[in-house]
Amino acid sequence: MGFWEFIVIAVVGTIVLGPDKLPSAIRRFTKMKQQFSQMVQGLSAEVNEQLRVHELHENLKKAEQLGMENLSPDLQESVDELTNAAKSVQKTLSESPVDTPKNDK
Repeated sequence: MGFWEFIVIAVVGTIVLGPDKLPSAIRRFTKMKQQFSQMVQGLSAEVNEQLRVHELHENLKKAEQLGMENLSPDLQESVDELTNAAKSVQKTLSESPVDTPKNDK
């Protein structure tokens, strides 16, 4: 936004809202803009993560079709990443205490 656009918006805002309400309106606008920006960043991160998961899934399918042998470096990297993730989950599950239900009769 250039200097002259800012001046026009300030003049129109002063006329429409009045000089008393203009500062609070600007604060609300900037707060809404920040919230919207954070929401867009979160959505973008979620979409990127979903695309990454989809790519890993597709690479795993390709690797399975090739019989998990003679894989390209990209496919091997995806398989290794998924294998490490699975090992991490198994390790976490084996280390966590299991709550067993008690029969109180």
